Amino acid sequence: MEPITLGQIAGIIAALAFLVLVYFSIRPLMKLGRVLDRMAESLRELTEHTLPAIDEAAKTVAEANYQVKKLDAITDAAARTSEDISAMTTLVTSTVGAPFLAVRRGAEKVKGAFGMSNSNAAANVPDLGSKPYNAPETNETSGSSS
Repeated sequence: MEPITLGQIAGIIAALAFLVLVYFSIRPLMKLGRVLDRMAESLRELTEHTLPAIDEAAKTVAEANYQVKKLDAITDAAARTSEDISAMTTLVTSTVGAPFLAVRRGAEKVKGAFGMSNSNAAANVPDLGSKPYNAPETNETSGSSS
């Protein structure tokens, strides 16, 4: 038998160290494998529960967009109605107001012809006071009649 060399002893020590390393690494590696399996299962469950929620959110957003488009149509119609009312008001004001303006100008010309200014016209208005005009006096007593 040949004597064992120093290199062979180093090889045996390295092999034993590797066996010890493998022995102590097996347990953490197995736990890591179980953790990864649980993570994969959790991810699968999360996906199963999340996808319907995402689909429902997409439907909700689509419905909201549809309602906003309807609301845009309503606000556009309201704006057109407001413009139409404004135009109608202008037309009615000019149609109805023109005769009143003509009467006012005529009245001012008549005042000018008689030499009345606004301050003179106010001075010529009679003061009716606070009493009603020719109010009859009543002779009533409380509760008795003759």
